[in-house]
Amino acid sequence: MEAACRGCKEEGGKTVGILPGPSVNEANPYVDIAIVTDMGHARNAIIAASCDAAIAVGGEYGTLSEIALSIKNGKPVIILCSKWDIEGTIPAHSAKEAVDMAFKQIN
Repeated sequence: MEAACRGCKEEGGKTVGILPGPSVNEANPYVDIAIVTDMGHARNAIIAASCDAAIAVGGEYGTLSEIALSIKNGKPVIILCSKWDIEGTIPAHSAKEAVDMAFKQIN
């Protein structure tokens, strides 16, 4: 997520980090607004409910839960560099393509 936040900041955007742990110090240096949840993977429900679209990059089972929760919340999900082929998701082949696809889905 640090790379995503860095890219956002480089383009003049604001970043929000929804942190799994108990400390604001867990945020990467590019996070403008840190939301401490101390909820571990349960914070994935907050992410899925709060996003306009989700971009899943690779990942493990935590990412898989974010994908499932986002789909259940009716949010578009773009998959980049994943080993999963999940019905209802949109595959992307580059970060730029994933972001462009997300904006198309929400506009």
